[in-house]
Amino acid sequence: MTVKAFIFDLDGVLTDTAEFHFIAWQATAHQLGLEFTREDNEALKGVDRVGSLQLILDKGKLTVSEEKFQQLLLEKNKHYLELINDINPGNLFPGVLDCFAALKAKGIKIGLASASKNAAFVVNKLGISDVFDFIGDAASVANSKPAPDIFLSVAEGLGLAPEDCLGVEDAVAGVSAIKSAGMYAVGIGENSVLTRADIVFPTTGEMDVQQLLS
Repeated sequence: MTVKAFIFDLDGVLTDTAEFHFIAWQATAHQLGLEFTREDNEALKGVDRVGSLQLILDKGKLTVSEEKFQQLLLEKNKHYLELINDINPGNLFPGVLDCFAALKAKGIKIGLASASKNAAFVVNKLGISDVFDFIGDAASVANSKPAPDIFLSVAEGLGLAPEDCLGVEDAVAGVSAIKSAGMYAVGIGENSVLTRADIVFPTTGEMDVQQLLS
C-alpha cells in the first residue's frame, strides 16, 4: 500500500480526556443509583455517548424514557464540557506535534476520526485545528465505532480511497472500525489488548512514521 493519509482518533491517541469522561459518567451513574468504577469506564472506551449511556443502563438493568435518556445525555455532556474547559496545548501527548510535522514534511494528509461530538471543540482548545485536512463529525455518521462509518467518512472527506489511509487508535472498538473500513490499523497501547491491529506502539510519541510510510 501507498499511505496517503493518517487518520487519528483523538482521546487516548493525541490527548487524554478519559479522566474527565470518567468523572462525568460516574456522576450520571450515581444519579441513577448505580456504582461506576474505572473498570466500568474501560468498557466505554471508543464508544460514543449514546452507546455509553446504554451500557451503563444495561449494567444496572435499568430502562428510562426517551425524554429521560436525552436529558441524561445533555447533563453528562454539560458536566464534561465544564471539566475540559481548561484543556490547552500542554495537554497534548509528548511527540504528537513532532509526528504531525513529520507527516506534513512528507506531504501526507492528516484526518481526525473521533467518536466524540466535542472533538472540534477539544482540538481547538489544544491548538491543533489547523493541522487537520479533514475532521470527521461523529454526529453525521449513522453508526459509531466499531462500525467503520467515521473512518470511511474521513477518507471520503480527504478525497482518498480507504486503502490509501492508515488509522491510529487506542481502543479495541476503534481498531475494529479501522479494519472494517479496509485500512491499515496502528494501535497505541498494548499488543495483548489491540490484537486486531497490524502494528502496535506503546505511545503515540513512539510511533515510527518513517517505518509506517516505508
